Amino acid sequence: MQQQKPALDGVRVVELGQLIAGPFCGQLLADFGADVVKVEQPGDGDPMRRWGHSKDGRSLSWSVIARGKRSVTADLKSAEGRAFVLELAAQADVVVENFRPGTLERYGLGWEELSAVNPGLILVRVSGFGQTGPYASRAGYGSIGEAMGGLRHLVGDPDRPPSRTGLSIGDMLAGMHAAFGAVLALHARQRTGAGQVVDVSIYESVLAMTEALVADYAIAGVTRERSGAVLPGVAPSNVYPTADGDFVLVAANQDTVFRRLTAAMGRPDLATSAEYATHVARGAHQHDLDDLIAKWTAGQTADDLLDVLEEHAVPAGRVYTARDMLADPQFQARESIVQVVDATLGPVPMQNVTPRLSATPGAIRWTGPELGAHDEEVRAAL
Repeated sequence: MQQQKPALDGVRVVELGQLIAGPFCGQLLADFGADVVKVEQPGDGDPMRRWGHSKDGRSLSWSVIARGKRSVTADLKSAEGRAFVLELAAQADVVVENFRPGTLERYGLGWEELSAVNPGLILVRVSGFGQTGPYASRAGYGSIGEAMGGLRHLVGDPDRPPSRTGLSIGDMLAGMHAAFGAVLALHARQRTGAGQVVDVSIYESVLAMTEALVADYAIAGVTRERSGAVLPGVAPSNVYPTADGDFVLVAANQDTVFRRLTAAMGRPDLATSAEYATHVARGAHQHDLDDLIAKWTAGQTADDLLDVLEEHAVPAGRVYTARDMLADPQFQARESIVQVVDATLGPVPMQNVTPRLSATPGAIRWTGPELGAHDEEVRAAL
């Protein structure tokens, strides 16, 4: 299929946010061809420029989350800065912001002012608790949204306090919902010609991912709890040890797959035993079954184990680190990780654009820019 321009080519975005949730929305839009102009405070710019690990004074996190964007500077507290943002908004399709609700209004850049200069504008607002409700004015970081959205209660081992995933997952989920909302609003504008406000809260973005957690409690009286590496009643689906100190995740809870696993183990009798023959029975005897499988996996190296599981069509995989990802042939064949040249750092490996569109694919055009790198060209085009 002949490739065309990126899906969001021609879409103009003004990003007023900072740190993760709003800027991740901007990253996703930029990945698919939108012209994202990131407005930063003069002097220090977005704090993400200094967060995470760095090399030669340059944040590696910044190189990813600001990729494909143009950077300009403006002091939103000044009349000149506000006038500049209004000029940008007048020519934009989308404005993304993730300040605490009320901040844009105090700057004189709320929906009333923005829509007055551009009735077709879409304003994407990302915050901890949304633009309405008794908590709207509260400060709300991603971690708080993860806690109140139900995720933190489920993460970790049952005998320990709630844990975290090791990533800013709440912010990222809010950024994904914000990008989705922007695209939905752009589609609606094709019919109506009118812009609208997209209101995204972090806690609701997390809540949206919690399956039937609320219904389980409200109707069945079940409160989901932390369960470590397993889902209660779903077996076998766990991380198992190997002889060389590695870990392999095996997911064989479906009846047909479990039969293939028992064949791989040389224990076909397990598939017909009363304790393990059905999904419900395996769930009831989950711990005993995991012990049996762990004893089997612990006698093999990870490579040998994966070979025999693949031979029997049992879903399995190592628990990867970044080192494993960079060496994996599947990642290499699909270019799941690509090298993007940075003027300071040289080639920087980072995750490629996802999802993949056959006719209008996205692409990473450049790494996070220097502060104000595009001031002159953006202002000249106004």
